[in-house]
Amino acid sequence: MVEGEMADAGQASQPARLSVVSAATDGRIVLTLVGEIDRDTGQTLRQTLDASGTPRPRIVVDLSRVTFMDSTGINLFIAAHRSLTEAGGWIRLASPTEAVMRLLQIVGVDAVIDCRETLRQALSN
Repeated sequence: MVEGEMADAGQASQPARLSVVSAATDGRIVLTLVGEIDRDTGQTLRQTLDASGTPRPRIVVDLSRVTFMDSTGINLFIAAHRSLTEAGGWIRLASPTEAVMRLLQIVGVDAVIDCRETLRQALSN
């Protein structure tokens, strides 16, 4: 798992466009994302979602502070879902903003990946 921030490519003086804080609780990895998920920040999210080598990985992604997400995020979450499921684990998306949830619904991701309204719900069994 990668923890930290990624600066906008080419402009190191710019504030990070996506920051990720990783924490473990009750056998689950909780990733709190802040900022934008797009082509420029996708590598940070890809690295963060990599749970290879972790037996039965269970990841909860808190989206409550994601301000923008494009198809990059959709593709990364679907790839993570496949990878984690193959490893006997799962991924849950928690607290998506209205705009992010609408995108997840339009493309049908909410029918494939468990999406919960709150972080508390996502952490429950």
